[in-house]
Amino acid sequence: QVQLVESGGGLVQAGGSLRLACAASERTASRYAMAWFRQAPGKEREFVAGVSASSYSTDFDYADSVKGRFTISRDTAKNTMYLQMNSLKPEDTAVYYCAARTALSVSYYRYEYRYWGQGTQVNVSS
Repeated sequence: QVQLVESGGGLVQAGGSLRLACAASERTASRYAMAWFRQAPGKEREFVAGVSASSYSTDFDYADSVKGRFTISRDTAKNTMYLQMNSLKPEDTAVYYCAARTALSVSYYRYEYRYWGQGTQVNVSS
C-alpha cells in the first residue's frame, strides 16, 4: 500500500509561482508512473502532468492548459515528486492531487491510478 502526502499549496496572486511536493511512503520511481491531477469546484478531476517510471523511458506529459508553465519532476532519493507551477492563473485554482499507478507509463485517466494523496488546495487570486 503506497501512501502519498501532498504539500505546498496555498494562496498566490496571478502570475506567481508555487511548488507542490508529493512524498511517497516507499520507493516508487522504478515501478510506478505518477501524476498530478486537479479538481476545481463543480468540475471533474483532470490530469495535469505525469512522469513515467524510471525503469521505463522517462517521459513527461502535460495537459495543454499547463504546458510551458508547469514542470513535473521526481527526486528518487527522497521518494518525492514535485510540480513547479509558474505564471499561475485564476483558472488554476483547484485541489491538487498526486497519484500513482501500478504501471510504467503515464495515463491521462484518473481511474487508472490506484493510489491517491489527500490533496492540497491551490488558490490563485486575480
